[in-house]
Amino acid sequence: MSNEFRRVSLLGAPTDVGAGRPGASMGPQAMRVAGLRAALERQGVAVEDLGDLAGPGNPQGEAEAGYRHLSQVQAWATALRDAVHAELRRGRLPVTLGGDHSLAIGSIGAVARHCREAGRPLRVIWLDAHADFNTPATSPTGNLHGMPVACLCGLGPDSLVSMAGMVPALAAQEIRQIGVRSVDAQEKQLVRDAGVEIYDMRHLDEVGMRATMEQALRDVRPDVHLHVSFDVDFLDPEIAPGVPTAVRGGPTYREAQLCMEMLADTGCLGSLDVVELNPALDVRNRTAELVVDLLESLFGKSTLIR
Repeated sequence: MSNEFRRVSLLGAPTDVGAGRPGASMGPQAMRVAGLRAALERQGVAVEDLGDLAGPGNPQGEAEAGYRHLSQVQAWATALRDAVHAELRRGRLPVTLGGDHSLAIGSIGAVARHCREAGRPLRVIWLDAHADFNTPATSPTGNLHGMPVACLCGLGPDSLVSMAGMVPALAAQEIRQIGVRSVDAQEKQLVRDAGVEIYDMRHLDEVGMRATMEQALRDVRPDVHLHVSFDVDFLDPEIAPGVPTAVRGGPTYREAQLCMEMLADTGCLGSLDVVELNPALDVRNRTAELVVDLLESLFGKSTLIR
């Protein structure tokens, strides 16, 4: 992380309109209660908490034309896009505290626009149990938190795929997904056709986290803007139960720490999402506390030791 990005802006996005069950809207406050600001400040980061964005509530309606809550998701993504872009223009590192993963359409849309304006290459590390590459034709639910990667790659409603001011917001070679272990049957073909680089849990089992991260970060040079989109269900639910779509067999505590440490070692972190933390499903806020612990490593805890 460059010196210009030792200044962090926390942006709460308390919404679960893209998810199948309510609760992720409480995620931002849970991370604050778990001591996120103090943890980052221990790493020498100047933190400004900008509070929570405002947006529509969750109508808990049914899917229409293949999408649940499309207009509400669009409203939240637009508000977040504008807020993230403003912080990037201020020379700060925006950290989105979600909220469900549909928010990434807005945050990464802003990052893609910023990188285009600055002439910088972009790499997105997507830490998730799911590929999030559904469309209405493949999604069994219509929940938009299962569609953000597809939208960013140009597959989805015009209101979302154009969020970055260009279509697609991301090229397939700009994103690497790590920890995937749940992909819907028809979604698999879409991912293959798009050519997204995926390091699933079998890959991690076979070669280990270190080799996986070395491959995923192989072309991250000093001029690269690195965006990390951290879905908390990336983690094994034995250590992180507070998520709405838990999938067994995720990374262990030490594997997750190594992942964060190697991301920190690049010195290229420029923006971050933390999403899908659902305190209603947690045990005494332990998932939020684990997330804060991991983010402290992402901002250089072990790197400073070494």
